[in-house]
Amino acid sequence: MNTKILLVVFAFLCTLHAAANEKIYVNHEVTTHIVMPENIKMVDISTPKVIGNQCADNIVRIKPFQENDSTNTCTYAENELLATLTLIGERRIAQYDIVYTLSPKMAASIYRVSYSETQSYINPEVTMPMAEMARYAWAVYGSHRKYNQVVSKAHGMKAVVNNIYSIGDYFFVDYSLQNKTKIAYDIEELRVKLADKKETKATNSQTIELTPVFSLNHVKKFKKNYRNVLVLPKLTFPEEKVLRLEISENQISGRVIILTIEYEDILNADGFDANLMKHTPYYPYYYISD
Repeated sequence: MNTKILLVVFAFLCTLHAAANEKIYVNHEVTTHIVMPENIKMVDISTPKVIGNQCADNIVRIKPFQENDSTNTCTYAENELLATLTLIGERRIAQYDIVYTLSPKMAASIYRVSYSETQSYINPEVTMPMAEMARYAWAVYGSHRKYNQVVSKAHGMKAVVNNIYSIGDYFFVDYSLQNKTKIAYDIEELRVKLADKKETKATNSQTIELTPVFSLNHVKKFKKNYRNVLVLPKLTFPEEKVLRLEISENQISGRVIILTIEYEDILNADGFDANLMKHTPYYPYYYISD
């Protein structure tokens, strides 16, 4: 986290009211996993009585620090305040009192942070939290196909663009693959390129490779059907350029299929309909299978 973000966070923390924090109960026999609803940027534990680390993008694990001795006797009292834990996410901050309990059964092994226990802050580096991006992607994934003009066929494969949505500063590109052969398709890589519409001599052509900021489907092998939602930073490009999705197979004689998206298709990207979110489950780290 850079200096600008630290100053923003510090200014925010200085404005917090002196209301009592939520409590998380811990015990030296239990490892407590705290799950934030968005990716964690920074963790602060106010005293050395609690130790821990960030074990996943949105998960922190903590435990009371217990010095080893021959008696293995706990030195903490019931309801003793051990530390204050501050979790700083992409756009939210949560703060908890870490309290000791003598009963391992009363200690939390998994504690899920709800949005009601967090407060928002302005992070100039994050325009859309990853968890929110995943939820939008799930809604797009569950929507009906509206595009019919972007289709490609090759090597017994068919690729189609289902939808293109413009949400905030991002494009959500929803596409499907259909395998009409009896051989399962192993995806080696997906490359997104901004390329010349008309290929000329290599010295005159210019191709720009783009990196998606999010991909919903992490499955690498499918037998018949595959669907994915890619999130790209919002972009405009001249009419002589096209956006290309190149999907290649993990084989020596690998099948490659290319989807070419014209500038007009990008211009016709739909604005997001909030109704799509009403019945959408939220699984930010759920991987789709064939």
